[in-house]
Amino acid sequence: MAKKNNKTEDQFAQIEETLSKTEQYIEDNQKNLISIVGSVVLIIALFIGYQNLYIAPMEKEAQADMFMAELYFQKDSFNLSLEGDGQYLGFLDIADEYSSTKAGSLANYYAGLAYLNKGDFENAIKYLGNFSSEDVVLSALALGCIGDAYMQLADSDNALSYYEDASEKYINEFTSPRYMFKQAMIHEANGDVADALALYKGIEADYKTSREGNGIEKYIARAENAL
Repeated sequence: MAKKNNKTEDQFAQIEETLSKTEQYIEDNQKNLISIVGSVVLIIALFIGYQNLYIAPMEKEAQADMFMAELYFQKDSFNLSLEGDGQYLGFLDIADEYSSTKAGSLANYYAGLAYLNKGDFENAIKYLGNFSSEDVVLSALALGCIGDAYMQLADSDNALSYYEDASEKYINEFTSPRYMFKQAMIHEANGDVADALALYKGIEADYKTSREGNGIEKYIARAENAL
């Protein structure tokens, strides 16, 4: 029992010594610590001010222009959606002038799609590559559309790489089976039937209720017969 008491007393003594050292450190470095805390508070205040007084108004302006650009896009008026109509900006200027906003980033996505529809695949790749979002589906679609652009440029290797990223980096029920299926089609065209079969079976196992999963058995049978 005496040993246990001695051990406990030693532990308390160590704690007291540590606290004393901490108090002494704070006392010796009080000015520096106050300066550090003040700097942190200032940085936080500047960040909040930047978000509320600069970014938020810009976001509203960008969204107003985005509304019209999206309307033109929905009407397949891709040139107007990209260049604007003289009163409202198009996706290109929104992406450039409001690059620090969410709307500005989304403008890159729409610009990429507009160029894809116009057959300008190089610019489609450029603007889709500049898009970033926390939205899983949109992020996957952007990668997948880059893959589509490369397919149109007859670059199936790059297309396959982007389809893989689209299906694996942003897993979801909507886009993952779509881009798994596109990968499988490339593999079949290249004669890599085993790889295609693995993807078809993956769709059957994990995404049976998806659009691609409906009737996937015939693709599995075709691949199996080709082995």
